[in-house]
Amino acid sequence: MMPPVQAPDGIELHVRRWPVPDGAERRGPALIVHGLGEHIDRYDHVARALTAIGLDVTGYDQRGHGRSEGVRGALPSPDALLDDLRAVHDSLGEPAVLLGHSLGGLIAARAVTGGWVAPRALVLSSPVLAVELSPPQRALAVVGRRLAPDRPMPNRLPVDKLSHDPAVVAAYKADPLVHDRITSRLFDFLVAAGVAARADAARLRTPTLGLVAGADAFLDARGTRAFFAALPEGVGTLHWYDELWHEVLNEREPDRTRVLDDLTSWVRARL
Repeated sequence: MMPPVQAPDGIELHVRRWPVPDGAERRGPALIVHGLGEHIDRYDHVARALTAIGLDVTGYDQRGHGRSEGVRGALPSPDALLDDLRAVHDSLGEPAVLLGHSLGGLIAARAVTGGWVAPRALVLSSPVLAVELSPPQRALAVVGRRLAPDRPMPNRLPVDKLSHDPAVVAAYKADPLVHDRITSRLFDFLVAAGVAARADAARLRTPTLGLVAGADAFLDARGTRAFFAALPEGVGTLHWYDELWHEVLNEREPDRTRVLDDLTSWVRARL
């Protein structure tokens, strides 16, 4: 097991690394940031696809997730998750290919557009760059913000629409390291960071790839379209998969291999 990385406030973040295979040419580091409620071990197959093209891969459990310290689904300060990402990225010693999924995609996008990190390239897998709430959900968010901003509550994500692969959904539901907690403070960060990332997209100069589920029940994918439309010419490459669900990197075959091939082909061309 790798030693943890210490966040600026002292929280210890569980880290996992996948080195390039012996005898293969090393072409730099990559860093994976997972989504809400999950953990980095779920990205083993993604990490191995990246090591196969010469990248030493690092991933970490975000605070309040997996094996890292912190209250499940909570956020002590607005920038905590961004500061955590910077601490792990800095520990690599050189700019990485930064890949974030869902909440991790939002954090990666905001960290780059806001100047927390300057990676070699940026990959966003179904990033939460916009959310659409029904009137009752908006009312609940207001009540939670006023009365209990740090009280973890169920996130009510439609996990049955995580992937078309029933085995992926079953494994997610049975995983003891997966949780369904979120606080109003974390939700407010999620909304504000998406707005800020879209507003700052025109300043982005880092080559950026989007792998986006067109049939995503977890978020409003139009936010990702708006983000990529705002990027300077030549910066963004968007793969939009009309029929796929939220976890495009965990979809049923042959779609999973198709998305991984799109990922590795794009990254390889920029190494």
